[in-house]
Amino acid sequence: MFVFKAAVVGAGTMGGEIAQVIASAGIPVLLKDIQQELVDLGLKKAEEVTNAQLGGLVEKQKISREQADAQAQEILGRITGAIEYEGFGDVDFVIEAVPERIELKQAVFAELDAITPGHAILASNTSSLAISEMADATSRPDKVVGFHFFYPASIMRLVEIVEGADTSPETMQTATTFAQTIRKLPIACGEEPGFVVNRVLNSAISEIWRVQEEKDLSVKAVDDALSQARVAPMGPFFLTDLLGLDTVLHVAEHLQESYGSESFYIHQGMKALVAAGDLGAKTGKGFYDDGQPRSEGETEFDHEELTQRFVLKALVEACLLLEDGIATVRDIDLGLMAGAGLVPPPLARADQTGLDVALAALERAAVQWGEQFRPPLILRRLVAQGRLGAKTGQGFFAYKQPDDGFEQGEAVQLETCDGYAIAWLDRPPANSLSSQVISELARIWEHVESEDGIRALILASANPMLFCAGADIKAFAQIDEATGAELLDETHALLRRMECSSTVTIAAVNAVAFGGGCELAMGCDVRIAAQSASFGQPEINLGIIPGFGGTQRLPRLVGTARALELNLTGDPISAEEAFEIGLVNRVVPDHELHDAARAWARKLGGQPPLAVAAIKRTTAGDADLDQGIEAEKDAFGEIFRSDDAREGITAFLAKRSPRWTGR
Repeated sequence: MFVFKAAVVGAGTMGGEIAQVIASAGIPVLLKDIQQELVDLGLKKAEEVTNAQLGGLVEKQKISREQADAQAQEILGRITGAIEYEGFGDVDFVIEAVPERIELKQAVFAELDAITPGHAILASNTSSLAISEMADATSRPDKVVGFHFFYPASIMRLVEIVEGADTSPETMQTATTFAQTIRKLPIACGEEPGFVVNRVLNSAISEIWRVQEEKDLSVKAVDDALSQARVAPMGPFFLTDLLGLDTVLHVAEHLQESYGSESFYIHQGMKALVAAGDLGAKTGKGFYDDGQPRSEGETEFDHEELTQRFVLKALVEACLLLEDGIATVRDIDLGLMAGAGLVPPPLARADQTGLDVALAALERAAVQWGEQFRPPLILRRLVAQGRLGAKTGQGFFAYKQPDDGFEQGEAVQLETCDGYAIAWLDRPPANSLSSQVISELARIWEHVESEDGIRALILASANPMLFCAGADIKAFAQIDEATGAELLDETHALLRRMECSSTVTIAAVNAVAFGGGCELAMGCDVRIAAQSASFGQPEINLGIIPGFGGTQRLPRLVGTARALELNLTGDPISAEEAFEIGLVNRVVPDHELHDAARAWARKLGGQPPLAVAAIKRTTAGDADLDQGIEAEKDAFGEIFRSDDAREGITAFLAKRSPRWTGR
């Protein structure tokens, strides 16, 4: 599904910013307001009617429960009737950004279902409500998805793509692609209350709220302690004032109702402030008044204990998200970095500390501070497996441990194991392919080929957030034709040597593998993908074509029709879809990727070398592939010299939409 026109319902502060973000990406967008006064009055009246069902009021008013419900729905219908839906007949993607009331959102979704085309995706900017309940109000639950921006939407890069019970994989992928198109950073998650960022952040902050009230600590001293320890970009009370105490309280109450008061404590002082109308920055008063705390408190306390409560509680909640399958390792940490400013994020922080150390700290915390710090099962398992984090090479993430006796390159490093080796791509920020990367990878390959004891090579990324984002476009655009042709020749020669060798190659794709990164993975014999991985050939969006074998190896793996689709649209696909079409061999949980890749290396590396080489040579169809690669190289050179190619690359670097001329 493609998005040519979008719409936003709800022109409040957030809705307006969302529309601005979409328009800035060059996508036509409608922004439709809903009369706030009518919303406030209608919701209050609808709530009164619904509450008439309680306490015997239904009988006293001589109306049935069904009649009360009907009256409430009629009121909500009048609210949604205040929205003008002109122009919605040809939208492809609608984002609802009305107040956080499930009844109102359901009414809006029912209206959208009736007036938008059947292919349109209906998305909600909810921060915590159930997507499935909104989907129930439509005839297309498979096309309903969460699309949660963070305030301010014009600045914050993160968008949580939330999967409802019936949301289809195609809808999730379209929403993810759309988020990338509007220059946002998407993560995928399930619809459990709080999703990823709000759940983990509120869990950690609630522990600070608990301590502050129990010990009557100074609000400012608490904020200063946490910000100075750099466990969060700002203190929780200052942050609450910025976000709005009423907004934070609403989310906190929803999370406590969902998960219990043990894990989600609600600050009683905040409730009192909200009741008094002191909502933080938007009213001028909250925990602070003109930058000064409104109440005094104890300033002498153990800062280390306070920060440990925050850090350890965030780790517990992140682990529970992982255990419950709500989000992947990468998406949890990426979300908390981009959406909450936690650097390092909980899982990576635990890896750096040592998972055995973190486990011991949680065991002590559970005794001293309560069962909410009980160590999660997944943490106990990793420690039992000897996966202790960076110091052992594996924890929640994998870490390179390059050989001391090998002259390592700057962009690719070699790690030798028992019977196999790992080539770690390590060229920040995106592991972009360049002459240097190919040269260093070729040198490692020559070394691996010369060692009798090494029968398999794993290609892996030292960056936990991506595998390889493709060729270095900026550098590629600046080199002359002869140098560019030389890079193509060197890359193809390396990949062909790998394909024709008795040494087995395995790509451990942990995240983004786009363009040259996808082609590098396709040049390997086996591809193991993490759940967070995604694959794509976006070269056409630059006005060029794949140059490292994408027009040849891709159809051999997935068939001509799907290869044409991927190369012509330039849109990425998920790891699951890549598995379904045959692009990857296996999909595994993020934290199990390197265990799986190593197991494949041990298995295939132990097979008879002559038979391995013969099977690879005859299965690949060398003659046809070599001819196809030569045809691709010729076509790439011709296209790369075109005006459209220059325009596409220039537009990419300038972050604008290209203007094609066909020349």
